[in-house]
Amino acid sequence: MDRHLLTAQLPGLRRYARALTGNAWAADDLVQDTLERACAKWRLWVVGTNLRAWLFTLMHNLYLNQQRGARLAQASVSIDDLEDELHAPAARSDDALDLMNCLQRLPPQQRAVLLLVTLEDMSYEETARVLAVPVGTVMSRLSRARTRLRELMDAAPRLATPADSSASSMPPTLRRLK
Repeated sequence: MDRHLLTAQLPGLRRYARALTGNAWAADDLVQDTLERACAKWRLWVVGTNLRAWLFTLMHNLYLNQQRGARLAQASVSIDDLEDELHAPAARSDDALDLMNCLQRLPPQQRAVLLLVTLEDMSYEETARVLAVPVGTVMSRLSRARTRLRELMDAAPRLATPADSSASSMPPTLRRLK
């Protein structure tokens, strides 16, 4: 595998990992794990095929495996940990929600489709290949993700000044930044 082909994919991998995890440290770990897996299994990639899709597939599968492991770890919690949690101050549910928080509140399947199509500009076919689902499922999840994200963003408290009152009636626009 050509090192330059791999390094050209790093910005996209980092963006996707950051959006999936919602945490810079976890995203960097996920990218590193993806690159380690790619290096260990580089013989499975067929030269001439879509390297980007292959790397995103590796990352997505690693992320799902990590999520399963985290759920299993949460399932076995000691009584002492639960007691500490019960006495901890409750987090406020009315905190200002930004786009990243709203993305994290989407179901993982919807979030993955939304990020691959909108953030990474993948076609429905490429997204279906990465996630190993039919194209129709991609379109359905994308539609539900957009609807749910719109609902979450509309529910987020608005920080508008009196001068911005006319602008606050307009829906927020999302832009892709490079």
